[in-house]
Amino acid sequence: MIRSLTSFRMLSTLAAVLVTVLCANVASAQEAAGGRSLIDFTTPFSVGLVVIGAAYGISKLASAAYESMARQPEVSGSIQTAMIIAAALIEGFTFYALFICSQK
Repeated sequence: MIRSLTSFRMLSTLAAVLVTVLCANVASAQEAAGGRSLIDFTTPFSVGLVVIGAAYGISKLASAAYESMARQPEVSGSIQTAMIIAAALIEGFTFYALFICSQK
């Protein structure tokens, strides 16, 4: 049951992203007087993908770390240190990606 719900969510998310990308191409086909398209989804769409990916990565990291700390409380200090370092690396990459995406 859970496997089917997960695959349904994944397929519905993929379908929503695909529709958004296809509609953005159609909507931005007409160009304004300055040569830019009337609707430009490139920057907001890429920033949204970066933020969603970072949030998903940090949530999976924290979930796995808390689960392993609950199973082995004696190594929770080293797990927490590794989790903080990994989260900082994910955040750093996220800020770099946001900087690249926001360039025009």
